[in-house]
Amino acid sequence: MHTQRLTLTLTALASAGLLLTACGTESGAGSEGGSGGRSVETEPLLTGVRWNVDSLTVGGKTYEAPDDAHLEIGKDGRAGGSFGCNSVGADVTIKGDTVDFGEPLMTERACEGDGRMRFEKNVVRALGKEKFTARVDGDRMTLTTAEGDRMAFTSRPDGPEAPLTGTKWTVRAVGDAKSAAPLPKDVADKVHLTFGEDGKVRGNLGCNDVTADAEAKDGRITFGTPATTRKMCPGKAMTTERRLLKLFDGTARYELERNTLRITAADGTVIDANTAEK
Repeated sequence: MHTQRLTLTLTALASAGLLLTACGTESGAGSEGGSGGRSVETEPLLTGVRWNVDSLTVGGKTYEAPDDAHLEIGKDGRAGGSFGCNSVGADVTIKGDTVDFGEPLMTERACEGDGRMRFEKNVVRALGKEKFTARVDGDRMTLTTAEGDRMAFTSRPDGPEAPLTGTKWTVRAVGDAKSAAPLPKDVADKVHLTFGEDGKVRGNLGCNDVTADAEAKDGRITFGTPATTRKMCPGKAMTTERRLLKLFDGTARYELERNTLRITAADGTVIDANTAEK
């Protein structure tokens, strides 16, 4: 398998059925491994699971994965997920404990800061290797190449999608459809929104608390004029807050995927958030 320029527009990727639909055909049974785990024996051990990426080891150097980096492997010969920034999809063939990815296809979003793009490029480069040997031990999986490069995963039990209302959504990044940057360190983990059953949204924008009407229906949220406290905060908190206030200008689109929420404001500002659980 050779690494090529791995880009595809989001529209084309979605129409190709690669976005998070995930993956493989399996034949043969893997053999029992030693105390370090066992190789793949049956479909349920590998497919139909959301695998959170923990780390990537390439050339003896280990890179920690960004939040929400994940891979899903299904039973239809497809794999999909995200390695920190873009949506990625690929064909996959599984035979026993051998996993062979086809050429990955990616969206073209550029993400700034905290090494997410660097991690993503390293993962895609690793997927360009020939084949992986998969080992599953309970809720952990490793994919290892013949050269010793290794990806480590932890499964997240299947469960209901986090609802829009009643969930505390922690904002992780803000930007537009082509690029998004993680929030500055001095406001990271402080910016959050909670949509209530009473038709209001409450939270914090990095400095001030905010309250506004918020009517959600059919993938859209119509916001009312926000009411905020009036503190002045140092550093980049006020800059972040001004960007987030654009969310409240009219009707925004929203997308839910398990524990992640993306809101696209009327002016194109994109806000990525997730729940406390990775």
